[in-house]
Amino acid sequence: MITRHPLGRHDLTIKRKDMVLEIGSGHNPMYRSDVIADKFMQDNTHRCGEIMIYPHQQFIQADGELLPFGEKAFDYVICNQVLEHAENPEKFIAEIVRVGKRGYIETPSMLGELMFPKESHKWVILLVDNKLVFYEKARMPGNYRNNYGEVFLNYLPYQSLPFKMLYISEPNLMLNRIEWNGDFECLVNPQDDYYSRFFTQKWDREMTMKIFPPRRGITEIRRTLRASYYLIREKIVQKFRKRPNPLPLTGLRKRF
Repeated sequence: MITRHPLGRHDLTIKRKDMVLEIGSGHNPMYRSDVIADKFMQDNTHRCGEIMIYPHQQFIQADGELLPFGEKAFDYVICNQVLEHAENPEKFIAEIVRVGKRGYIETPSMLGELMFPKESHKWVILLVDNKLVFYEKARMPGNYRNNYGEVFLNYLPYQSLPFKMLYISEPNLMLNRIEWNGDFECLVNPQDDYYSRFFTQKWDREMTMKIFPPRRGITEIRRTLRASYYLIREKIVQKFRKRPNPLPLTGLRKRF
């Protein structure tokens, strides 16, 4: 089941002794990951640069829809900005929960995909009723070609504190961020009107409240304080924590 909505990749409940698998980390692996798995070693079509890994990590070339690991081989599985590229997200998720006991998934939300679409993204994804719902972008109405990513990815996150606060404190606005334990539900190209309307119809008040339910003022204050603490902690950690830089996979000997 879905257990929580982390503020970001550095707000995960990974334990000290957990064995951690990261799938499709690309140019930006998490330092805490023990094993990195990626399908494409030279093809950067689905990522922003070549594969990077830290010296302590093991790299395995593997398809996320057919992982070469045993049942519950990992305590924690990270899948960050990958599922929107998958050919078969249902099969991909089944493999993630097969090899992992719990984990973290992050994808663009519908609004995130609209503001900074990628041609390599096959799916628009929403979190509805604690289910990840995938809808093929080719079936979607609307304009998914105008890319405002320069503003919302490369300018505001680095220049605007209010935008950072919004990005972190409002869960599932630009990104779907979930931690799961054991298993969780997903739907792919739903045909029933209840789910498909979120992708094919104009949102009314009821639909909006379903995705973004109203909250009390005290809840808003708590969210704001939590987001502020997260941002301050991130700045302190970046300034004082010394770690080696990740290295290009091509410059290292693959370790199996």
